[in-house]
Amino acid sequence: LCCCEYVDRRGQRNHLAACCCDCEELDDGCDRWLTCKSLAPGTLERIADTIADRLRVPWFSGAVKINVSLVPPLVLLPVFLHVAALHFLLGLIILTSLPVVVLWYYYLTHRRKERTLFFLSLGLFSLGYMYYVFLREVVPRGHVEYSQVVALTCGLILMLAALSRAKKDPGYLPIPTDEKPSHQGLPNKSVRGLHGISGAASSRAVNGEAKGYCRMPAEQPEGVKKDWCTKCQLVRPARAGHCRLCGRCVRRLDHHCVWINSCVGEHNHQAFILALSFFMLTSVYGITLTLHTICRGRTPFVALFYCPGAYSDYSSALSFTCVWYCAIVTAGMGYILLIQLLNISYNVTEREARLALRDNTGRRLLGGLVIDTGQYNRGLLCNWGHFLSLGSSPPQRSAEDIV
Repeated sequence: LCCCEYVDRRGQRNHLAACCCDCEELDDGCDRWLTCKSLAPGTLERIADTIADRLRVPWFSGAVKINVSLVPPLVLLPVFLHVAALHFLLGLIILTSLPVVVLWYYYLTHRRKERTLFFLSLGLFSLGYMYYVFLREVVPRGHVEYSQVVALTCGLILMLAALSRAKKDPGYLPIPTDEKPSHQGLPNKSVRGLHGISGAASSRAVNGEAKGYCRMPAEQPEGVKKDWCTKCQLVRPARAGHCRLCGRCVRRLDHHCVWINSCVGEHNHQAFILALSFFMLTSVYGITLTLHTICRGRTPFVALFYCPGAYSDYSSALSFTCVWYCAIVTAGMGYILLIQLLNISYNVTEREARLALRDNTGRRLLGGLVIDTGQYNRGLLCNWGHFLSLGSSPPQRSAEDIV
C-alpha cells in the first residue's frame, strides 16, 4: 500500500481520492429523503460506519483510520471557550452546558457498552490548550516568575508520565487456550505418568494453585472463594472481575475509567492515583497563578467568584473563562480522587462497593461516600500497605510443592 491507500472494512483496496465515490448507503438515504420516503432500518448506522471507515490520513504503510471520537474535542473546545469569553452570560451558559453534555455522552456510551476515545482526547487536549493559554495570555503580563512556569511544566510532565503508566496493562488475566498436548509416540508408562501429573495439575488449577491467574494470594481471607468467568472461560482469583467494555478479566478490578479508556486494576491502580494527584496539584497551582495575575489583590477563592476586571479586555476574559473551565474539571477529578482515597483506606474497590450495594451487604460510611464491605478491611495502615504493594510478584512455590 502507498501512503494514500487502505483496505476498507469490506477487505477491498481503496484510495483516499475516492473517499466520496461508491456511497450506496448515502445515495439511497438522500434519494429517500428527497422523495419523502422513510429510511430503511439500519441505514443511518451503515452511513456512519462508512464515513468512519473512510476518515483517514496518509501514512507510510497506508492511510491510517482516524477515530471519530477524537475530533469533537479538538474542534469544539476552543470554539466554545472563545465564544464564552465574549460575554459573561455566554460564559455562564456554555460552562453550565458543557458538563451536562459530557455526562450525557458518558451515560450514552456506558449504556451501549462502547469504548470511546472522546474523554481521553478531551482530557489531553484540555491540558494542552490550557497550558497554551497560560503561556500565551498570562505569562506575558509579567506577574508570573520563571521558576513558577518551570514548576507548572514539571507538574504537567509528571502527570503525563503517570498517565502513560496508567494506560498500560491493568492486570489482564491470560486467556487459556483449548489446545491439548499430543501423547502419540510415548510409552504407556510415560502416558500414565503424564496423565497423572496433568490430572493433579488440573485439580490444583480448580483449587487455584496451578496457574498465576488461579492462585489465591496469601493475604486473602480463607472464606473468600474464586469464581468461574463464563465469557473468558477461566477461574478468576479473589477480587478479580470481568470488564464488559474491554471484554477481559482483570486482577483486582476497580472500575473501567473512561478518562484513560482502560480498566483500573492491580497493575495500574497506583499510577492512576498518582496521575490524579499530580493533576490536582498542577491544576490548582495553575488556577492560582492565573487568578493572581488577572485579579490582583484578591485571594484565589474570592477572585474566582468576584473579579471586576476580568472582562475588561478579551485576553483577561479568555483567561478567566479557562480558569472556570479548569475549576469545573478539577472539582470533578477531585471528587473521583476523594472516593478513591476513601476506598483505599477501607480496602474496597468500586466494583466491590457496587456489588455490595446491589446485594445489600455493605455499610454506608461518611455520608455514603464509601461502602465498607468488611471483607478485606484490616485497618488504615494495613489497607494502605496492601495498596502500596499491589502488582508485586507473588511468592514462588518450590518444585516439590507444585508437583
